[in-house]
Amino acid sequence: MTTEQEVVDADKLARLNANLAKVEELTQRLVAAMAHKRTIDASLQGPSDELFLKAAAAYMAEMVNNPAKIIENQVSYWGKSLKHYVEAQQLLAKGKLQAPPDPTPKDRRFANPLWETHPYFNFIKQQYLFGAEAMDKAIEGLEGLDAREKKRVEYFTQQIVDMMSPTNFLATNPDALERAVQTDGQSLVQGLENLVRDLEANKGDLVVTLADKEAFKVGVDLATTPGSVVFRNRMLELIQYAPSTDTVHKTPLIIFPPWINKFYILDLKPQNSLIKWIVDQGFTLFVVSWVNPDASYRDVGLGEYIRDGYLTVIEQVKAICDVPKVNAVGYCIAGTTLSLTLAYMKKTGDKSVNSATFFTTLTDFSDQGEVGVFLDNDFVDGIEREVNETGILSSFFMSRTFSFLRSNDLIYQPAIKSYMMGEAPPAFDLLFWNGDSTNLPARMSVEYLRGLCQEDKLAKGEFTILGHSVSLKDITLPVCAVACETDHIAAWRSSFNGLRQFGAKDKTFILSESGHIAGIVNPPSKQKYGHYLSEGPLDDADAWKARSAEYRGSWWPHWGGWLAKRSGAKVPARVPGDSTHPVLAPAPGTYVTATPAP
Repeated sequence: MTTEQEVVDADKLARLNANLAKVEELTQRLVAAMAHKRTIDASLQGPSDELFLKAAAAYMAEMVNNPAKIIENQVSYWGKSLKHYVEAQQLLAKGKLQAPPDPTPKDRRFANPLWETHPYFNFIKQQYLFGAEAMDKAIEGLEGLDAREKKRVEYFTQQIVDMMSPTNFLATNPDALERAVQTDGQSLVQGLENLVRDLEANKGDLVVTLADKEAFKVGVDLATTPGSVVFRNRMLELIQYAPSTDTVHKTPLIIFPPWINKFYILDLKPQNSLIKWIVDQGFTLFVVSWVNPDASYRDVGLGEYIRDGYLTVIEQVKAICDVPKVNAVGYCIAGTTLSLTLAYMKKTGDKSVNSATFFTTLTDFSDQGEVGVFLDNDFVDGIEREVNETGILSSFFMSRTFSFLRSNDLIYQPAIKSYMMGEAPPAFDLLFWNGDSTNLPARMSVEYLRGLCQEDKLAKGEFTILGHSVSLKDITLPVCAVACETDHIAAWRSSFNGLRQFGAKDKTFILSESGHIAGIVNPPSKQKYGHYLSEGPLDDADAWKARSAEYRGSWWPHWGGWLAKRSGAKVPARVPGDSTHPVLAPAPGTYVTATPAP
């Protein structure tokens, strides 16, 4: 007679055999996916060997010139490591299955209680953190590198340290091991399936899926503010949003979002949509939806974005609304290009823009912030070779670069959950948008990276656009800049420094709390992140912040008031389009969902 335990054991064995068969099948798919992996220029995989050679040479020089400092750092590391080992051994010798005292700082990667209580996991954690601290101090003490080289060595060393965290490996991750036991190994099978799926979707390259790709549909769940496409050309679709008030300000507003990502970050859901909020404040709003370019756009540069994008859109909006001037907003790279456009318009005598707002925009690249570690010749040379061959800078490279700026949050933690825990990607609108990235045209990529980022020609007054040399001093109309305190892409002090050099007399600077996205998409209803404002001069960034007033909640109402004063009297609300601009498609349009040809 079969006992109940024998039935349970038989079920477990059956599940195990089924999982083993599944593993074999998935392994074959994994090998097939890896066989199709494309060859990527070595310069796009990491910094040049020259950087590491300089770091090694600087360390050797320290050993020769200041051996006491090197020895002190080494002895400190050895002492902590050995002391911890002895304490752990003593407890085990006494038959106590517990961890010794743990002086290491709190780290959210090690949230499982076993990292604190279990002698095996605690030993691994402490030794890892001791080693990470020793590497950090060793790099901090290097004196033979210039500031830029040292910053890059610090960054890439930290990347190696983060990659080697014990949480990133199955045998040393208690969460993954516990889940594997609880599910009879099913979590590992599901994790392998997630891994193979991502490899197959990206032609052998490993890109972690951050959000459920089936959870949202643009135009249905996201980007739902009512509006219509009223103009289209090779570069863009122009969306005019339907009014929600009986009257609107006479001067319309145009938002130029970055073409590195899609515009609907500003219209994710009604409750956090900046687009809807602007419409509800009584503004006639137009938003540009840029094309996602393929290789046929290889020769499109910043000049084409300005001529066929900015200048064309401004003329179309003036015609639709029958007004002489518009207000404009540029976000990130679109803000940088808006500054080029305004400087060019000053040179040509075009007064079509009444005021301009810049969201998280760099115009002075003398301090490139965290992203600067990827802007030396070793990477940019590789990008130039890549785009010359393919005609585009693939969204793959852009997404990977920005992910590595927050590798624990955007690479390792999602990989742990997906590949080791076997969890499905979350239904998260922001991460869904983050994964819906775009390509960049070859010529535009190189012009931006070389002329603006590396050579800083706009701030130097040496950048040429459409036959005119332009500078920041050429921007003389009223301007407002919104920067974000923890922005890792457009450092707020750099944004401040650029605005300071504008030729405008009417300049307003707003500093929002949080980062590049959350600091901008910060609706008043949330009461989440505050902001800083000051009436004082734009002389020094830190001095400005020290004397500024701190306000609770979103900066949107302050900016809305600033914009209203520059938008004229109220007129009857305008419906999208006119007799010469028929409705071509409902918002969010067709470009935002189109897939470019490979």
